[in-house]
Amino acid sequence: MIRPAGVADIPALTVLEQVFPTDRMSGRNFRDLLRRGRAAVLVYEAAGRVVGAAVVLYRRNARRARIYSLVVDPTQRGRGIARQLLVAVEEDARARHCEALQLEVRPDNAPALHLYQQLGYAIVQRVAHFYEDGSSALRLDKAL
Repeated sequence: MIRPAGVADIPALTVLEQVFPTDRMSGRNFRDLLRRGRAAVLVYEAAGRVVGAAVVLYRRNARRARIYSLVVDPTQRGRGIARQLLVAVEEDARARHCEALQLEVRPDNAPALHLYQQLGYAIVQRVAHFYEDGSSALRLDKAL
């Protein structure tokens, strides 16, 4: 089940963030996102446990949203959770009248890159020194 995250989900969200080697969001980051209203934080819940999440950032009067984070518990990968979260993100962005989505991904994250490209995201730019550890990123874009 995919649903909007609430404050009670913050501990589970911060645990999921540990999957990332760098650039992790803290509980405070999630609390701010949930309060400010210019973000959508969606969780995928299975058997009463949060096993995936997506964070989308919106700017006032902008027609492009940014997928800031998409994460799935490593023990739950291969079950289509990331795909379902992406579809939900796209639906949310369309409902907010966005015309495009943008995201960044590590070039060595082949499974994520493959999924994004399967769903119509195209590489538009390589961004040097994007992540905290100095790694570059690929910027992808999809018209909605």
